[in-house]
Amino acid sequence: MNASEPIVVHKGLDNVYVDESSICLIDSDDSKLYYRGYDAEELVEKSTYEEVGYLLLYGSLPTSAELNSFTKTLRDNYSIPAEVVETLRRFPRDAHPMDVLRTGVSMCASFDERENTLEANKRKAVRIVARIPALIAAHSRIRHGLDPVAPDMSLPIASNFLYMLRGEMPEEFEARVMDKVMILHAEHEMNASTFSCIVTASTMSDIYSVITSGICTLRGPLHGGANEAALSYILGVGSPEKAEGAVDNTLRSGGRIMGFGHRIYKNWDPRYRVLKPIARQLCDQKGKSLVYLTAEAIETAALKRLVDHKIFPNVDFYSGVVLNALGIETDLFTPVFAMSRSVGWVAHAIEYLENNRLIRPKTRYTGEIGRKYTPLSERTALASA
Repeated sequence: MNASEPIVVHKGLDNVYVDESSICLIDSDDSKLYYRGYDAEELVEKSTYEEVGYLLLYGSLPTSAELNSFTKTLRDNYSIPAEVVETLRRFPRDAHPMDVLRTGVSMCASFDERENTLEANKRKAVRIVARIPALIAAHSRIRHGLDPVAPDMSLPIASNFLYMLRGEMPEEFEARVMDKVMILHAEHEMNASTFSCIVTASTMSDIYSVITSGICTLRGPLHGGANEAALSYILGVGSPEKAEGAVDNTLRSGGRIMGFGHRIYKNWDPRYRVLKPIARQLCDQKGKSLVYLTAEAIETAALKRLVDHKIFPNVDFYSGVVLNALGIETDLFTPVFAMSRSVGWVAHAIEYLENNRLIRPKTRYTGEIGRKYTPLSERTALASA
C-alpha cells in the first residue's frame, strides 16, 4: 500500500461505478426510468411482461416470432418438479415465504442441466423466471392447507400467477394490473440485490446461485420489504381524517413515513406516478376505496412537511396498496418483487459474465498490528484472576 495515497472509503458504495451496462438507466434529475433505452412508463402502457423480459434479456423488443418462441419457452417451464413441491410441504406453516422461495429456487437447480456456459445460463435463466411464480403460489396454498394449482399453459405469466395463487381465473383488469406491477419491478439498475447477483456471477457460480443471492439480499427490510411497511402504516392510520395527526406524530418522534424518499431519485419516482392511478381504480373496483383515500391523505400531509427536504413518494407507497387490493397477502409482497425482478437479475448476471472479472473490493483496516500472542494457560489465568 502506498502511504502517500489517501484512502477514500465509500460506505454503501455510493456513486461507485462497478461496471458498464446497457440494461437500465435511472435519470434521477428528470425522474425517468429506462429499460434498454425505452421509457419504462411507455412499456407499462404498451407492452407485456413477456415483451419486457425478452427486451431485458436479449437487448431488443421481440418480433412476433421471437415473442411467440420466448412465451412458449416460458410456458413450457411453468411447472416445478414434484420433488420440490413435496419439499414445500415440509416447511413450517409460519415459515416466511422468502425463506421458502430461496430454498425452492436453489433446489430447482438440481433438476436442471449442469452445464455452466454462457449459453446454458441463458437457457436456465428463462426457466428460473418461469418457475418462480409457481414456487410462490404453491407454497402459499400449501401453508393454507390447500393443494397447489397446476399452471395453465395458455395464460401469460402474470395471469397464471394469480390463477395458481387463487385457484380461479383472474378478471382481465386484475391480470393487466399484475402485469404492470411486474413490469415496474422488473429492473432498477445496480441496486443491492442486483449487485449481490453479479458478485456471485463473477465467481463463475451457477445461475441458480446467482438468483438465490438476489432473493437473500431482497429479503432485508431496507430493500424488499418497504411496501409491506408502507401498507402497514396506511392501515394503521385507518382513515383520511387521521392522516395529518399521524404524520405529525411520526415525524415529531423522529420516525419515517414508509414509502417516502429514495436513495437515487432526487424528485418523483416515475414508478409511483404509474401506480397511483392504478391503485385508485383498483381500490374503487374492489371496495377498498378507504385504503386508497387514507394513503392519499397521508401522501398529501407528508408532502406538505417533507417537500422542502426533497422527499417524495416512491414505488413502495402505492405498490402495497395495489397488491393488497389484488388480494395478495402482505408477506407475499417481497416474493412478488423477487418474481418480477428475476428477469432483471439474470439479465445483469449474463451481461456481466460476457466480460467477467472477479469482484474483489477492499476495506480500510483500523485494527491493531503486531499484537503479542499469549498462551491459552496465561489467558485463562488472567481471566479468572
